[in-house]
Parts: sequence; C-alpha cells; structure tokens
Amino acid sequence: MQDYVITVRKVSRGEFTSEPGPARFLTVPQGAAAPLPGHQVRKSDWLRDVLDGATGRMNIETHQPMGDLVIYVHGYNHSPETMLTRLRHLRTGLAAQGFSGAVIGYDWPSADSALNYIEDRWDAKQTANLLVREGIESFVRLQRPDCEINLHILAHSMGSYVVREAFDYADDRRSLASVSWSVSQVLLFGADISAGSMEDGNPKASSLYRHCNRLTNYYNHFDNVLSLSNIKRVGVAPRAGRVGLPPQSPRKAVDVDCSARFAAVAEQYRGDEFAGHRWYFTDQTFLRDAYETIMGDTDRHSLSTRDLEQAGGVLALRAVPAGPG
Repeated sequence: MQDYVITVRKVSRGEFTSEPGPARFLTVPQGAAAPLPGHQVRKSDWLRDVLDGATGRMNIETHQPMGDLVIYVHGYNHSPETMLTRLRHLRTGLAAQGFSGAVIGYDWPSADSALNYIEDRWDAKQTANLLVREGIESFVRLQRPDCEINLHILAHSMGSYVVREAFDYADDRRSLASVSWSVSQVLLFGADISAGSMEDGNPKASSLYRHCNRLTNYYNHFDNVLSLSNIKRVGVAPRAGRVGLPPQSPRKAVDVDCSARFAAVAEQYRGDEFAGHRWYFTDQTFLRDAYETIMGDTDRHSLSTRDLEQAGGVLALRAVPAGPG
C-alpha cells in the first residue's frame, strides 16, 4: 500500500535535506525505502486520495459515510527514511487493531544526528506553521456535510513541540480563527515538551487544548532520551513524555503511565540504547490503546488496555498484552 506524506524539507541534488523548504505532497510507493522528490503529486489530487482512503465507516445515526484521518508528526533526529519506517509501523499497527481510516505523515526537516538537537528544535518551530497551513487547514476546508471526517494527531518526541507551536500559530491565522474548527484526538507519546507548559492556563498550550476534544499523553519513566542527565538537556525542564502531565491539567487531558508496560517488554528491545523512547511504534498494547482512543467510543477509564492504579488514581497501560496481536 502506498503512503501519503506532506514534507517541508528542502530539495538538493534530487534528495530531501534537513533544511526547511516549501510544502510538497508525496504519494510514496509501497516498495520505496524513502520519500523522494519524484513522488510529488498535485495537492488537489493528493487531498482527494487521502480523503477517499480515510472514509472507511458509516455514521449509524445519519447513515452517511464517515472516517478518520491521523496525521503522524515525527520527532527530532529523523531522516526521511526513518520517518517513513515509523509511519508504516503506525499505519499497519493501527490497521491490525481494526482501524479503517488513513494515516499520513508530516515530515518536518530534522537531521539524522542526535547532535543536531538545538537546530532541529529551531527548524521545528519555523515549520510548525506549515502543519496548519498545508495540513490541518486544508482538511478542515474540505469537510463536507455528507461525509464526516474526524481529524486526529499522533505526535512523537519533538513532534509534540511542533504540534503545540502549530496550534498556537493557528489562533493567529485569520483564515482559521474566523471558523470553528477542532481536532478530535491528540495523542502525544514520548513528548519532548516541558510538563509545566501543559498546565491548565499556560498560554503555551492553551490553543492546543482549546482546539481538541481530548489530549492523551503517554509517558514512560524509563525514557532515557528525555532524562535530564542527558548532556544536551542541561537546564531543560522535566519532559511530559517522562514524568507525565502536571496535576493542574484541563479535564480533557488524559495521562497514561506506560512505565510498567515498557518494563515488561524491555527484553524484546535489548541492544537498542534508546528503546525507552521509541518502543511505542511496535508495541501491540500501545497501538491497541491508541486505536481505542482514536475511535473515542470508550471512557478514558474503561479502555481494554488500561488499569487505574489505586495509589494516586493514575491510569496505566497494562503490563500484560491486550487486544489483537
């Protein structure tokens, strides 16, 4: 199956680079190892194909077609090849759980090097506006009364920062501010953003909360990439992907502790130094939880993948496998 990608990387010598560039809409063939400039198609054709692929179910009340569209936003230290690999993990993993919508990738310009953290963060901020202008706004404006498409966002690591900045930008964009719009589910995993910035009333996250129905933050205490002992994080505040959301979070925010689940499967990732940060992409319990969250049919406390820990009333991903696969 082909993959759909919005890339905002610059092109040089026939390849995508780690520098910002104009938005391009790509249809990547199944056998391709990486997105290439030659995969670019017209935006109108790309949008039509994506929306057609997103429409996979029927509204039982209106009897009109409806569907779901997930935008995956990757983290830092990602080449186009890595982005595509992880997009495919999410697309096939969610499909295995029963998801019938479309999963597309937003590829912002990060370098394939852990040493480029600061530059990647700068590029993330500079290109966040394109996630709104070329992605979210395009889909919002194509909504039709006879076909309901629910828009969702899955953001990993620094991708969470891209999303937070994008929503803040959207409120300053007159063409969007003048219409009522929202994203159904926002899922952050391994979020490389300050936990404190997600507090209720903090202006950094107010737009994000205002324009989503529910925000779910998956965190893992064993995420060593987000550890403050990491040399590139000296002076950086605790991250939401490692310590969770602050107690004073809005009612629509949901915190899910994945530490016990990761500890139960850590042996499978032996040899991967950064498994605690990127294990989510291939874990069936996380993917099941993400699927049930996206569908939105079940209360946060009743998902088949979660337990409510008695101490502190914390929601936690079950250590034992759950769901198909």
